[in-house]
Amino acid sequence: MKNEGKRAQLRTLAEELAPLTQEIKWGGISKNYLGMSGSWMYNKLLGRDGNGGKGGFTPEEVERVRDALKRFAGHIMKIADTL
Repeated sequence: MKNEGKRAQLRTLAEELAPLTQEIKWGGISKNYLGMSGSWMYNKLLGRDGNGGKGGFTPEEVERVRDALKRFAGHIMKIADTL
């Protein structure tokens, strides 16, 4: 049962982020806004733990990604305002 919740959470986060996947580079966001490598982000999005095992985002990591996306959005808005 516990793994089902993790899979659902991973699937939900990946689905929610899908519209952005083609438009942004997750490696840059991971590095610049989360202090993590691009491979860390891609592994998490694909449900891997980076060591070949299964893993996804923990609730704390979901919160960090949410905050990073908000900061990234603010950066985009700042740049748009200067145009």
